[in-house]
Amino acid sequence: MNIPIRELLKDRYVEASAPCRIDMGGTLDLSTFHLPLRRYRPSTFNIALDMRTTVTVKPCKKGITRIKSRGFEPTTFSLSQAPFDHPLGLMFALANYFGADGVEISIVSASPPRSALGGSSSAAVALAAAFQAVFSAAGAEATPIRETALLAHALEGSVAGVPCGLQDHLAAAYGGIHAWYWDRESAARTFQKVTIVEPRRFTEIESHILVAYCGVPHVSKDVNGQWVRQFIAGKHRRKWEEICTITRKFIDAMIDLNYREAARCMNREVVLRREMTPEVFDEMGEQLRESAVENTCGVRFTGAGGGGCVWALGAMEDIDRLRGIWENILRQRKDARIL
Repeated sequence: MNIPIRELLKDRYVEASAPCRIDMGGTLDLSTFHLPLRRYRPSTFNIALDMRTTVTVKPCKKGITRIKSRGFEPTTFSLSQAPFDHPLGLMFALANYFGADGVEISIVSASPPRSALGGSSSAAVALAAAFQAVFSAAGAEATPIRETALLAHALEGSVAGVPCGLQDHLAAAYGGIHAWYWDRESAARTFQKVTIVEPRRFTEIESHILVAYCGVPHVSKDVNGQWVRQFIAGKHRRKWEEICTITRKFIDAMIDLNYREAARCMNREVVLRREMTPEVFDEMGEQLRESAVENTCGVRFTGAGGGGCVWALGAMEDIDRLRGIWENILRQRKDARIL
């Protein structure tokens, strides 16, 4: 459809939202890893959190695109001059893709900025969905969820300057609790989605999980970049092979709701990650990790670690006990808290 989005909106606005996530087996969603490791059936598990990024698109002055997002100064560019290396560059890339001239984009996230919960990807999925909704309302064919996720991922990869995984976009697009298998069998099948927990069990799962924000933002390029460089150089391949196996065992344990076994898998995976990159936990994250292990819980950084969030999984009584311990630890730093 060649009609500009600004004209389709007229005096209306469109809104879309997408969730962020916690994960296990991350990094395996990068093709750098899952293609060479295909024979080990690499997979990633994630849980979409009810902390959504909401995007609103409305018309504004013709010839400019304005983006407002918490934590950033409102930014205005013409599409032809919008920089993709700007902190909001991904959003401008999406605006360029859809030809969104003369619109104002507002982004409101319920998660802390740069918290390693996949917030930038959820914003990208939400913005793509918002633009697609404008065209659908004007009579264009509705876009499948899968295509929205793949488009957001492709655009993020095109402007990020580093390898980008797909799990964040899939969690944002599909929600829920899923395992994603990266054993690509053809160019058409990029991933296989397996539902691990049905929606009717979500409330039960919540009582077995803790998510904490450590009060400082993460920088995923640093840790992810090390893993990528190590892997390409042939280092730690056996560890990544074991991470593939451990992640599958974790998924099996979650299907059975065997929290103790799932916790054991989480902690073994973290041992391997810390051997490759000790900085995946900052000082506070290390305190959270140690206390979780001491209380028979599994614990893991989210995303690529290096700040941001830490999450724990365990039996209900173990999580209840751990909650108070984590609250005391988190009081040491401004903005740190249980989410």
